[in-house]
Amino acid sequence: MITAISPIDGRYASKVAELTECFSEYALVRNRVRVEVLWLMALCAESAIPECRELTATERNLLMGIADDFTPQEAEKVKAIEKTTNHDVKAVEYYLKQKIEGTSLETLAEFLHFACTSEDINNLSHALMLKDGLAALQPHQQEIVDQLKAYSKVWKSVPMLARTHGQTASPTTIGKELAVFADRLARQMQKASAVEILGKLNGAVGNFNAHLSAYPDVDWTALAKGIIEGKLGLRQNLFTTQIEPHDYMAELFDAISRFNTILIDLDRDIWTYISMAYFGQKTIAGEVGSSTMPHKVNPIDFENSEGNLGLANAMFGHLSAKLPVSRLQRDLTDSTVLRNMGVGFGYSLIAYQSTMKGLGKLQLREEKLAADLDNAWEVMAEPIQTVMRKAGIEKPYEKLKELTRGQASITKETIQQFIQTLELDAADKQRLLEMTPASYIGMAEAIVDQLK
Repeated sequence: MITAISPIDGRYASKVAELTECFSEYALVRNRVRVEVLWLMALCAESAIPECRELTATERNLLMGIADDFTPQEAEKVKAIEKTTNHDVKAVEYYLKQKIEGTSLETLAEFLHFACTSEDINNLSHALMLKDGLAALQPHQQEIVDQLKAYSKVWKSVPMLARTHGQTASPTTIGKELAVFADRLARQMQKASAVEILGKLNGAVGNFNAHLSAYPDVDWTALAKGIIEGKLGLRQNLFTTQIEPHDYMAELFDAISRFNTILIDLDRDIWTYISMAYFGQKTIAGEVGSSTMPHKVNPIDFENSEGNLGLANAMFGHLSAKLPVSRLQRDLTDSTVLRNMGVGFGYSLIAYQSTMKGLGKLQLREEKLAADLDNAWEVMAEPIQTVMRKAGIEKPYEKLKELTRGQASITKETIQQFIQTLELDAADKQRLLEMTPASYIGMAEAIVDQLK
């Protein structure tokens, strides 16, 4: 929308459309309705609560239909009620009472939201939002990992001059360097998936106070667990105040942030390889790289990704630092902050799509890689001095340092002439003479083969 304040809802709206089902106001209200309906149904199924009678099949279908068929138009009805109540969760309760008015369920109206505090409903709704949001985000993360794995296999044997501190260093392969990123990113995906998404349904201060005052013989812990774990697929947390403490949220946001940080590292490395002409980029008809320099094909996808990942991590960083902190048994500072969870997910999703677009444009320039390797014979100082150590030659490091450090140009002839002067085992000497910067790649290929 051209008048949107946030680019997520404006320029990038089409890129994050799938997240509207996870993090929009509609999604929040929809989840609240589901939790309220499931709670009422659980109360009705509890024999120790005779006033909340067993439901008929028709009544169960009616209730589940309210939750399953909940639309944005129905959410607007809840928001209209909220204008009077000035309380978003109470508006859901009143909405549901209106929905069952005139039906056989009307006699059970006061068991809607029974013994609940608003946070019982909210924390479970937020948990469901995060569960759905992660499910939406991870296929895009996996897409990046899969692309990197594919490239690492294809290019596992393509030698590349490494650079440490920006200076020429022992050679590696393009495939191995991309395999490093694939493994790092996959590890953080596993960390995020391993986070238990928690929920509570235990009343105003977490002790089932109101519940026991009305029905002391009910196993409220088990009843709540049946909803949280059996129906919603979350994990019950009994150790809460009025709010679920949000520690798991911080764990989840931190794991996504680590994935994003690693992706920033990848974006910058690929950007640098493009600037070194190791990669070219496929051109797209009609695209412009510069308003004045017609030749340019800029690495804008990786730049866009890096910028949006920074925004995502800034949001996740605040969420992680703020949400686990609440005064005494409850304050409201988390409420407005939690409404911004989708912002971090949104900027992350925009970034992932940009990275994938950029990866799809890459064209490896092996001739440039080979030329750089052939102009970096100084890197052969490492294997030579290592073999000299094996042979017991005095001060091998220092001799190679004198030969190579700070020299404007070290050629193949310089290196091979030096090798010829050494008293080495014949096989070792021959191996060094045959070695080139392009062949000196160690176990790079074998390491790629270990990638899961």
